[in-house]
Amino acid sequence: MSIELLATSIADRAHDRIRADIVFGRLAPGARLRLDRLASDYGASVSTLREILSRLSSEGLVIAEGQRGFRVASVSPAGFEDVAAMRLLLETHALPLSFATGDLEWESRVVAAHHKLAFMERRMMTGDQEGPELWKRYDREFHQSLIEACGSQTLLDLYAGVFDQYLRYQMVAVVFRGEIAAEEHRILLDCAMTRNADKACAVLTQHVNGCVAYTLKRGVLK
Repeated sequence: MSIELLATSIADRAHDRIRADIVFGRLAPGARLRLDRLASDYGASVSTLREILSRLSSEGLVIAEGQRGFRVASVSPAGFEDVAAMRLLLETHALPLSFATGDLEWESRVVAAHHKLAFMERRMMTGDQEGPELWKRYDREFHQSLIEACGSQTLLDLYAGVFDQYLRYQMVAVVFRGEIAAEEHRILLDCAMTRNADKACAVLTQHVNGCVAYTLKRGVLK
């Protein structure tokens, strides 16, 4: 591997690890991101880390504070409501498009994604709280599978970024609504198989708004 490719590979791995650590709450909201500590933790140079944090700043995951450096973006009730509204705007636009053009292969991916999500939800409802990150990975996979046949890569890219913002709030708040959310997921699966986009959009709106209301009622976002 050339020096240039090696440097790119190191930078890409560091970017993906830092981004995942922010999204899944391992780097706490508001935490100061000290370049010397990051260089040790992620195996990248200080100059590479500055570039990575600048990229993450453009996604709203990191705040650049000029000479003071960088910190993880904070969370707030208003921020969660804003991200949830954007998620709904994109997802309810994409769902009818995806349902209209999805083929048998798409159906298979939706069913497989729901199977994994439902398995984790059942585990968590029995009191096993050891796998919240895997649960949310499967949740993201299921919702993305529902819209992946929409025909617009731009829309899918925008949605992925917004969903990760939404996911970060869920991980920080450790939100799990149990059977209510699981049932909404089952209905969304049925809507996909029957191509009932109107019902899917209504259930999705209930699903997202219900999560926001539940989270804010618990008062875990300050």
